[in-house]
Amino acid sequence: MRRREFIAFMGSGVMLPLSARAQQSTKAYRIAILHPLWPVAELTESSSNRFWRELFLEIRRLGYVEGQNLVIERYSGEGHAEIYPKLARDIVASNPNLVVAFTNRVVVPLKEATSTIPIVAMTGDPIDLGLMPSIARPGGNITGVSIDAGSEIWGKRLELFREVVPKISKLAILGLRQSPEVALMQKAAEKAGVVVVGPSYLEDASEAEYQRVFAFMSQEGADALFVDTSPELITKAQLIGELAKKYRLPAIYPFRSYIEDGGGLMAYGVDFVELFHQAARSIDKILKGAKPGDIPYYRPTKFELVINQKAAKDLGLVIPESLLARADEVIE
Repeated sequence: MRRREFIAFMGSGVMLPLSARAQQSTKAYRIAILHPLWPVAELTESSSNRFWRELFLEIRRLGYVEGQNLVIERYSGEGHAEIYPKLARDIVASNPNLVVAFTNRVVVPLKEATSTIPIVAMTGDPIDLGLMPSIARPGGNITGVSIDAGSEIWGKRLELFREVVPKISKLAILGLRQSPEVALMQKAAEKAGVVVVGPSYLEDASEAEYQRVFAFMSQEGADALFVDTSPELITKAQLIGELAKKYRLPAIYPFRSYIEDGGGLMAYGVDFVELFHQAARSIDKILKGAKPGDIPYYRPTKFELVINQKAAKDLGLVIPESLLARADEVIE
C-alpha cells in the first residue's frame, strides 16, 4: 500500500539565477515528503496543483536542486488512513535529514514515530494537536505552518456569502464526521440566525457517497452550502463543483483550489502560496543548521477572497460591485 517515488531533475540547475547557484551547498540533503492523499506524481514542481508547484519552486529559489544537492523521497497514503502510521515508521527508518508532512492525520503519527528527525509540518492548531507547548518556541523536533485561521473565520465567510446570497434560509454543510470544523460552521450559522439542514456527513470518499449527500441536501431544501477545510474534500474539488452546479447550490469554500479546480462560486481563506513559501523557508533554515524547536510555528497572516463571475451567472446571481472591488481576484 505504500507509495514511494524518487524523482530527480538532472541538469535543471542551468535554469537557476547565478545568485541562487552561488548559494547552493555542495552537500547533498535527503528529505522525505508525506501527504495522506495527493499521489506522489503530483508532489513535484510540475504538479497540476498550483501550491505544490509554488513549494518546489521556492525550494529551488532557495538553492536546492533535485539531482544536484537534493534528493526527495515522496510518500502518499492515497487516502488509506490505516497505513498512515506505517508510512510514518517507514520514513523514520529511512532516516532522512528532514521530513515535510501535510495535515494533522500524518503529522501526529510522525511525532509518535520520532523525537529526533526534524519535521516541517502543515497542520491545524499545533497546540490543540499536542504537537508542542508553544507556537513561539515549539521546543521539540517539529516546526512548520498552520492553516488554522481561528473559529471567527466562519462568521466572516458567512458575512461575505450573504452579500451574494442575502436570503439564505437553509444552509447545508459538507464535511467529515470527525472534522471539528463542522461544529464551528454550525455555530457561525446559528449566531447569524441561519437554519442548518442535516447533518450531511460524508461517510467515505466515493463518488456515490458525494452524490448521496448532495441529493440529501437538495431534498432537505438547502439553498446554500458551506464546505469544510478537510484535505479529503480538496482532492474532490471538481466533483463538488459539478454537484453544486447540478443542484444549483451556491457555495462558499475555504480555499481557492475549489474555484480553480472545481469552478466554485467564491472562496475566502488563507493564502496557501504564502504558507507553502513559509514551509520552504523553514526547510532551508533547518538544512542550514537551525533547530526546529527554535523556529516559531507560523500562523497565517494573509487571506484572500476569490470570486467566480461565471459560476455566479450560471446560478443566476449578481455579485455586488462593492464585493467585487474587495476581492483579491475575480474570475470572469
